[in-house]
This record gives sequence, structure tokens and C-alpha cells, in this order.
Amino acid sequence: MELDAAVPALPVRSVAAAQAFYVEALGFTANWHHEEGRIGAVSHGRCALFLREVDGPFTPGVAWIFAEDVDAAHAAMAAAKPTAPQNMPYGLRQFTVTDPDGNQLHIHHDL
Repeated sequence: MELDAAVPALPVRSVAAAQAFYVEALGFTANWHHEEGRIGAVSHGRCALFLREVDGPFTPGVAWIFAEDVDAAHAAMAAAKPTAPQNMPYGLRQFTVTDPDGNQLHIHHDL
């Protein structure tokens, strides 16, 4: 048996609004939106994220996304105002993007 990458389901207030942010600010592609099921998906290369519409208070999610070139990814996502790329003491170079619903994307690669 072989498994592939996991796909996190991030909580959002509006799938349509979240997809617009991921497309416009981060360069993702909106793949599908099942309005009745209140879920949709975006992708960028081999990275896929589900966006799950929720009501009431919620705890934002976190996703760790590997990038071959963290600095190029940072430049491409500048419209989203990410944190500056840093070399971390645990062996990663990373930056963080926070979407309008508070979900954090840690874009990283190994040092």
C-alpha cells in the first residue's frame, strides 16, 4: 500500500470568498465548489486544500506546505502579506501566510 499527500480541510466562513483569496492573493486554482455540501477545493501544483464552510465560532486550521524555493514562493504570495522567510532552529526555512479566516499556511523547505 502507498499513500499520497494528505488534504487538510480548513474552516472558512464562505467557500466562495476563501477561494477568491487563494486564487487572487496566493496563485491557487479554484477546482470545485459544492454549495449544498458547503465545501470546495483549491490547488497549486501538487498541493490541494479543501475549504469547509462553518457557522459560529471556530478554531482556524494550520497546514504545512512544502515548496522547493521558499523565497520564490514568498515573492509570488506577497499580496497576502506573509511573514518574512526565516531559517528556523528546527531545520526549516519557512514563512507564514494567514488567510482572512485565520487559517495559517506555513510554507517551508528543509535546510
